[in-house]
Amino acid sequence: MTDDDVTRTLAAMGSRLRAVRERRGVTLADVSRATGISSSTLSRIETGRRKPTLEVVLRLAKEYTVTLDELAGTAPAPAPESRSAAPYSFGDDKAVWPLTPYVGGLHAHKHILPAATEPPGRPRQVSHDGYEWLCVLYGRLWLALGNQDLVLTAGEVVEFDTRTPHGLTNAGSAGPVEYLIMFGPQGERLRPRTH
Repeated sequence: MTDDDVTRTLAAMGSRLRAVRERRGVTLADVSRATGISSSTLSRIETGRRKPTLEVVLRLAKEYTVTLDELAGTAPAPAPESRSAAPYSFGDDKAVWPLTPYVGGLHAHKHILPAATEPPGRPRQVSHDGYEWLCVLYGRLWLALGNQDLVLTAGEVVEFDTRTPHGLTNAGSAGPVEYLIMFGPQGERLRPRTH
């Protein structure tokens, strides 16, 4: 492994840690309580403003029950799965497919939320560094963005600074909601080019 490989691996580590934490459905505060690592340190690592030490990586790998190879991006690629099985799921709550094979810079995920069995409550909001672009593919998605409540339908797009508290839930009981997210962990934004 060259010095450039080490630099790239460390630069990508933060995004991998964030992706693993989000797949587990836990907040920075939850991880901080479990590991003793401050939320601000975790946030800086996830956004690439700080390189993780070996001690921090070992604690997080243990907390997330993942291997160091997975966090370093050197684990062998998993066998392909059918479209009906999500690689990451959150119980009955959400399934997520990563769409970008690399880590760092803009990355994309497809999310599916099942139909609501009961009228949903206002989504729990979180905030973190970065910038997000979201597009609804199917269904009705409730986006709580700060003190605004938006119900987005297929084809609608929204973009926002993720330092604004935000939360999502399926706004209907008619079926699942599918949406795409593109996220820039360090504030990267999409740049539309139109005539």
